[in-house]
Amino acid sequence: MILNFLTLYKAMSNKEREELSQKLHYGLALAERRMLEEKALRNEDVIQGTPDGKIKAVPARRLLRKMYKDNPEKN
Repeated sequence: MILNFLTLYKAMSNKEREELSQKLHYGLALAERRMLEEKALRNEDVIQGTPDGKIKAVPARRLLRKMYKDNPEKN
């Protein structure tokens, strides 16, 4: 399956690659938001790595507020 995707990817035009890239980014952002919303409903934490290599637990509600305060619309 992956080989078929790679073969198809090589045959795509730059515009098609850009469209696919945008769709993938949108899908990943949507999945992340849904995951954060579900964790926030259950008062759960999200585990994050810091730039200096440490690991920390952050409440999902705090991340939702921080990441989506400028754009509260749900897509």
